[in-house]
Amino acid sequence: MELLYRSTRSTQEAVTASKAILKGLSDDGGLFVPEKIPALGCSLKELADMSYQEAAYEVMKQYLTDFTEEELKDCIAKAYDEKFDTDVIAPMAEVERTYYLELFHGKTIAFKDMALSILPHLMITSAKKNHVEKEIVILTATSGDTGKAALAGFADVPGTRIIVFYPKNGVSPIQEKQMVTQKGDNTLVVGIHGNFDDAQTGVKKLFGDRELAERMAEKGFQFSSANSINIGRLVPQIVYYVYAYAKLLKEEQIAEGEKINVVVPTGNFGNILAAFYAKNMGLPIAKLICASNENKVLYDFFSTGCYDRNREFVLTTSPSMDILISSNLERLIYRLTGEDYAKNAELMRQLQENGVYHISEEMKKELEDFYGNFATEEESASQIKKIYEDTGYVMDTHTAVASAVYEKYKKDTGDMTKTVIASTASPFKFTRSVMCAIDSKYENMEDFKLVDELSRISNVPVPAAIEEIRTAPVRHQCQCGKEEMKKVVEDFLGL
Repeated sequence: MELLYRSTRSTQEAVTASKAILKGLSDDGGLFVPEKIPALGCSLKELADMSYQEAAYEVMKQYLTDFTEEELKDCIAKAYDEKFDTDVIAPMAEVERTYYLELFHGKTIAFKDMALSILPHLMITSAKKNHVEKEIVILTATSGDTGKAALAGFADVPGTRIIVFYPKNGVSPIQEKQMVTQKGDNTLVVGIHGNFDDAQTGVKKLFGDRELAERMAEKGFQFSSANSINIGRLVPQIVYYVYAYAKLLKEEQIAEGEKINVVVPTGNFGNILAAFYAKNMGLPIAKLICASNENKVLYDFFSTGCYDRNREFVLTTSPSMDILISSNLERLIYRLTGEDYAKNAELMRQLQENGVYHISEEMKKELEDFYGNFATEEESASQIKKIYEDTGYVMDTHTAVASAVYEKYKKDTGDMTKTVIASTASPFKFTRSVMCAIDSKYENMEDFKLVDELSRISNVPVPAAIEEIRTAPVRHQCQCGKEEMKKVVEDFLGL
């Protein structure tokens, strides 16, 4: 049966998965959501014997119903190939009786690779299916990782261009170098003078600019998105959790049907929303533990039912979570309203105009699947040091936030259910912050010397993604104010 997608903000006609992927964002500013969350199409026992690629097909075919088996399997085969540095794509490390799902073994050493490496293939297939002749312009805001993963995926892909906006002083030195050294004639990387929320708000404005859309159409262009607001990004993320459960089952760490907890370091809410979708497909997940850094807008929301972005924006050592407007939360809010698009649209209007909204007590009761907490900079650094000294395992700053929040969860609840922590980036991506957390003696060491030292103390080879940027020339030097984003796009497209 075909699964269609609707906007969270109106009764606009439902569209196929391929059309939702092509558009990225609905014309009314809403996000596309499936009309229902499908069930898993096979047993957990069957999943236990599958490779990552096979599990991906089983999950994604439930959502992308207008793709043929051949089309979807081709997209999966092209995405999950030898670009990953481990055979199993997403290995799990058991550390102190907790399972760290390492989602960072792809081309850009962050979890975004897992979903973004397939998006270009889904998009090109979608364009063919819908007889799209226009060149697709991928427009993306990044807090550090999405940008590089999207650039790596779309670089020199025929029929596409990609423009990435990032906060100039809001990403790690390694993240920035990865982006500004990106090859590809169809790529543009722009540092904006502002924070991630400024970049994300600017991108959403450009998507909603009708006059710009008309001028682009005349020149043969149309926008789409590589952010997790695109359903083609969200659906592949569901696979992580299904695969993790299947692997624990195969290794006899859990019994079939036994519930697990999942901890996700959270910024834009896409990754934990994917875990929520997995749970609603029938995956035995007990608690969804939402871990925030000092930009704890989500922790406050789960605690009070009030979402309030009117606060100081904190630059932390976990920059991919430095976000005050968690876009994907809208998909959960829509569900909490009973899929009442008018009620959801009103809450989103309040957020845009006043920076704040409150959900009802009835909606709050529906949040029982979630537990929210946050970790300070000191707590995250302390967790990196403690785990390294106790076990020799080195984690990045975002994973450390999740790990520290999980410690708080156990203390608060006494719940010792087996738990998977989404480890979202390699420590090599945040070398300085990680090494200084382990020992302050590293503070004055040069970036790439720190990389070599991290490799030595962790017994992990330096990833290819780091080696290739040691001497790579800077190709992108464009910077702009947040109000100049439209002009940058117009200039790049020759409008």
